[in-house]
Amino acid sequence: MRIRGGRLPIGRNAAAATGDGPAAGGRDSPGARLLPSPWARGAVALLAGALPSLAFPAPGLWWFAYVALVPWLLLIRTAHSPRRAALDGWIGGTGFVIAVHHWLMPSLHVFILLLAALLGLLWAPWGLLVSRLLGGSPSVPRAVAAVVVVPSGWLMIELVRSWEGLGGPWGLLGASQWEVAPALRVASVGGVWLVSLLVLAVNTGASLLIADRAARTTAGVLLVVCALSVAATWAWAPRPESVGTVRIAVVQPGVVEGPGSVARRFDRGEELTRSMEGRGVDLVVWGESSIGAGAWQNPDTARRLAELSRRVGANLLVNVDARQTDGSGRSGIFKSAVLVGPDGPTGERYDKMRLVPFGEYVPARSLLGWATWVGKAAGEDRLRGDRQVVMALPDGARELRIGPLVCFESAFPDMSRRLVRDGAQVLVAQSATSTFQDSWAPAQHASLGALRAAENGRPMVHSTLTGISAAYGPRGERVGRPLGTDASAAEVFDLPLARGSTLYGRLGDWPVYGALAALAVLCAAEGLRALRRPAPGPP
Repeated sequence: MRIRGGRLPIGRNAAAATGDGPAAGGRDSPGARLLPSPWARGAVALLAGALPSLAFPAPGLWWFAYVALVPWLLLIRTAHSPRRAALDGWIGGTGFVIAVHHWLMPSLHVFILLLAALLGLLWAPWGLLVSRLLGGSPSVPRAVAAVVVVPSGWLMIELVRSWEGLGGPWGLLGASQWEVAPALRVASVGGVWLVSLLVLAVNTGASLLIADRAARTTAGVLLVVCALSVAATWAWAPRPESVGTVRIAVVQPGVVEGPGSVARRFDRGEELTRSMEGRGVDLVVWGESSIGAGAWQNPDTARRLAELSRRVGANLLVNVDARQTDGSGRSGIFKSAVLVGPDGPTGERYDKMRLVPFGEYVPARSLLGWATWVGKAAGEDRLRGDRQVVMALPDGARELRIGPLVCFESAFPDMSRRLVRDGAQVLVAQSATSTFQDSWAPAQHASLGALRAAENGRPMVHSTLTGISAAYGPRGERVGRPLGTDASAAEVFDLPLARGSTLYGRLGDWPVYGALAALAVLCAAEGLRALRRPAPGPP
């Protein structure tokens, strides 16, 4: 039979014509008609990718996370070709990285645009995945697959960019739910990874509700399943069992600048610590780099800290940013959490293991050392510790065991989990975000403590030099009054201790493996489908 026009409708255009293909109707789709210019479409993709940043602190629109990705998903599904879908994913991913990390601009300047574009490439395969599963008029099996596989693809992106060399797990979508009690219960089962999957599943289901009338029933059922899963988690997930309280004081000297700032900051920390006398505290925590280079080598520093410990009746956990020698004989600049008792340093010391790229070391310095000229990159690389440490504090008839973390190590779920498995009863993070004082960074950083506490069923203290300092109970609930970025003060937190383990503590990152399995099943199904498809005949 002769077909006018010269060719049979095969491949992607044929699939679009049948209404069940990976695209949404080719060049005549609504998206192509509304955004005929590729530049306009690129601008919309950039803005759509940036929208989820509003769910994080400081805007804190946590509820917006459940629909923030819908415009981006709807845009990608209208792509007229795989290349366009991948480009929409890349541009949107670039917008997401810039929006979530925009507060780094004073330090990295234009360099952040290059980093965002490189990290944005991680979303290009995700764009193809979204186009394949949401394009056209999805059948029931494809709609179900979309709600499972699209979130799984996003989770792989979060996993890859969680590598320290790519900036670490900052801005994981699940972290936006840090103050939502049901989401924290979900985190106790599968960590922040499971919360990210939940948020993406709701966004995908909402996209199906809007985009395709035939898929609305399926999408509605899938959204109900998500809600019922959260309700079941709330009802049946193990809860930490309370076993008393511990009183921990946080010392936040505030912004101290100008000549002699290191010494003046130490004096202010000493003054605030003295105010804890008679308060019955079990531990006093100072922020990151509370003792700088030069001061730590001064014998008078150890004497003054020991005197403070005796006066307050508690050990001090300070933080040293100075040239030191570790236990293996390496000499260089370490960032160290150091425990000080009535007789001086106790010997308990933890050297920071995961360093901030460019802030504390320059990756491939021989090639990227020029970054120190255009931003505030580290002039000298810090050295890494080689192991995590659980510190034991004498506390009457019992021993209180704390797990120290330094700076953005509180963003890594595996580090907190390892400390709790090693016996830590309280997680303690020491941080300094004064460089980004008037940005979203302090609030974003402090919020991570709620997730780490909920994941592991252990209380957590987040102590900073300049705010925000906060404390969280073993369910991730906020304890006491946080110290804002405008405060120069000390605060005492009565933290509930807990015993037992969460499902996340026992099983670890099982949602990541589940997402990998879902993607593997999709690849296998697509491979079988390709093998069974008959070869095209001659035109």
